[in-house]
Amino acid sequence: MDNYFFNQKEPYQSIMLYVRSVILNTLPDVVERYSYKIPFYNIGKKPMLYLNILKGRDYVDVAFVQGILLEKDFPILKDDNKRKQVRSIQLRSIEDLDHELFQELLIAATERIRNSKKAWFI
Repeated sequence: MDNYFFNQKEPYQSIMLYVRSVILNTLPDVVERYSYKIPFYNIGKKPMLYLNILKGRDYVDVAFVQGILLEKDFPILKDDNKRKQVRSIQLRSIEDLDHELFQELLIAATERIRNSKKAWFI
């Protein structure tokens, strides 16, 4: 997994490593795994969010699998690429991330995933 992060160009590498550290420090029981060639963060066996760099874009996409259920409470989540249920935060720099708000979002997303039968519902 570390190789994935260290093979990214700057500023993406720094952004991803920072986001990863916030996720791992905020959610001690999160499971980090490499799937579909990108890092996923699962609660139990259910994927909660993933980090990606979309081709032709200049940001790190911090994508929440059940984002559509969280976007009302967290308007920082955007509907990019007309995705059915995924909503994401687009980070062009570490400073773009509101640390406390991101932690609140992680905790809310964790509760949502824990209480749902499956992660992908649409």
